[in-house]
Amino acid sequence: MKTWTLRGATTSYVVGVPDHGEWAQLVAWGPHPVTGGPSTGTEHFLPRADVEPLEYAVRGVRYTAPVDLVVSGPDGVDELRPVFVEARETAGGAGGAEGLAELELVFADAVRGVRLSLHYRIEGDAVERWVAVRNDGDDVLTLHRHDSAGFTVPTGKTVKYLWGEWNSEFQQAELTLERGRFTVNSAQGITGHSYSPFLAVGGYGVQLAWSGSWELTADADTTGTVRIQAGRTSSSQGLRLQPGETWTSPKAVGACSAEGADGLARVFHEYERARSRRRTPKVLYNSWFATEFDIRAEHQLELAKKAAGIGVETFVVDDGWFIGRTDDAGGLGDWEVDPAKFPQGLDTFIGQLKELGLDFGLWVEPESVNPRSRLAAEHPEWILRTPNREPVLIRNQLLLDLSRDDVAEFVWQTLDRLLSTYDITYLKWDANRPRLDSGDQRRDLDGRVVNNLYAILDRLRVEHPKVTVEGCAGGGARVDLGMAQRVDTLWPSDNTAPLDRLRIQQGFRTGFAPHLMSSWVTDAEGTHDDRERSLDFRFHVAMAGVLGIGADLSRWTDDQLKTAARHIEQYKDIRDLVVNGTVYGLQDGIQYVGTSRSVVFLWETGTLPTRPRRVPLAGLDPAKNYRVGSETLPGSYLLQVGVAFGDADSQCLVIEAVDC
Repeated sequence: MKTWTLRGATTSYVVGVPDHGEWAQLVAWGPHPVTGGPSTGTEHFLPRADVEPLEYAVRGVRYTAPVDLVVSGPDGVDELRPVFVEARETAGGAGGAEGLAELELVFADAVRGVRLSLHYRIEGDAVERWVAVRNDGDDVLTLHRHDSAGFTVPTGKTVKYLWGEWNSEFQQAELTLERGRFTVNSAQGITGHSYSPFLAVGGYGVQLAWSGSWELTADADTTGTVRIQAGRTSSSQGLRLQPGETWTSPKAVGACSAEGADGLARVFHEYERARSRRRTPKVLYNSWFATEFDIRAEHQLELAKKAAGIGVETFVVDDGWFIGRTDDAGGLGDWEVDPAKFPQGLDTFIGQLKELGLDFGLWVEPESVNPRSRLAAEHPEWILRTPNREPVLIRNQLLLDLSRDDVAEFVWQTLDRLLSTYDITYLKWDANRPRLDSGDQRRDLDGRVVNNLYAILDRLRVEHPKVTVEGCAGGGARVDLGMAQRVDTLWPSDNTAPLDRLRIQQGFRTGFAPHLMSSWVTDAEGTHDDRERSLDFRFHVAMAGVLGIGADLSRWTDDQLKTAARHIEQYKDIRDLVVNGTVYGLQDGIQYVGTSRSVVFLWETGTLPTRPRRVPLAGLDPAKNYRVGSETLPGSYLLQVGVAFGDADSQCLVIEAVDC
């Protein structure tokens, strides 16, 4: 067997092609120097390919076990038997060690005229995998199943996943998968609230970088070996591949850590940070909860003055600033500033913010349209719908057909015009409905829509590099690795109540880094846990990510405003560490570790009052001394015994190395 090793920071991924060249299979995946791989079953009754840990299972090579690719031609045959052709290698193991950074394994089926390329790239301890399928034949082919990858997990049977609904996203759950299949997916044309494209088994995890319809499946065979499939969901008609065309899948990302689920999260965090712009986040104020659609320039300015007074740096006007937008039934698509709401013009308002020392941000939902808008009347052909049937309304709105190039150009021109006309430094991009009724399924609607969305976001970064973009979708319905590399922050949920939000953020951090986690302080009451918590607690929850304020500041007392100013001042001191530090989960909180400083947030989530206790810390050097408030303590003591907690419902501690 010919083998190749992709060497990461602390782990290796070893793939091999047997001498017969009929498939690629996992040889080993784990910490250096990994040698052993997953177990395999017997072949007394089944073909060998059905019991081996195949890297990419093709119908026609594998028959009875789950497959990743099914291709048919006009003759109705859905089998391929590609044979290994060549390997294309790029050297560059982590730390200069021997190994590969990238690998392409090429297989070809001469009968059908299909060329299949398996792509690999390792960064840190995350392995990117994707496939390209090229039609070298004379017939139109149909791809009925088209996953990005199959990851065989060497050990473990406890499958962890994230589920939820609107206002309750990123709930953590697990199940024991002795045998059989477990699937999470979205058929909504968007990532969705119900499940995240994330599965984990022990210290192994898989995510999919796709913001449309998707599916992840964990399959445990009769030996107990778990294999995770990840890919786009095919339409009922499959994907058509014309002669000479190549279809490329989105990337699936597998990660491995010897430090369990907490270490796995750190691997994903580092992978995401490597794709970020590593900006220092500014503290923002968003006026939605204070005003909703009742936007008046003079009222917004009063809120801005309050916000500036407590240290806010960016003021964001949310939904309702454009013509026809007095409620959620009108205005979407007509992206012109409403002169009734800004009688002196938006430029004047932005100038007033500048005098207060505030940057300006704006809410948009450019993929949607209201039926009673001017855009809908002028371009009914741009609306995504099934011909001759009433369109399905969600939140009184429809979707533009972003698969069309003219619609994609309209969305781009709308954003470009706003950002070029006004001094906007922050864009909150929302999406408040799924993609449902969509007509002809013979086209690759999901692929064209998502790729056009990505192209617009990529273009925004190039042509408006100073604009910070926040991704939102009715809360956390579009949180995935595809969006994470194209926006600066993501909105995990519309639920900002303190205990509810803390639980949501804990789930979010299992797969997504703190620099992506937009979090606001509001006055919201709990949807699921309505127990009271202090304003300090609310701030400490929000400060654990990218801090924003969403409360109606005109209703806050002077004492509340002073408390806010104190926390914002502290956040500005620690924010770079929060978004760039190594994250460790603690018994009652979370810790962000840098080279010489750490930040610790602790929250009391039980019934108050409780007895004071000590919480052991993580990630410190046991041989060093650290300053904690007025005390200086050895790292070994802090790791073993910890810091005191229990006098308040939350705490933020800065730990500084004394002898660095």
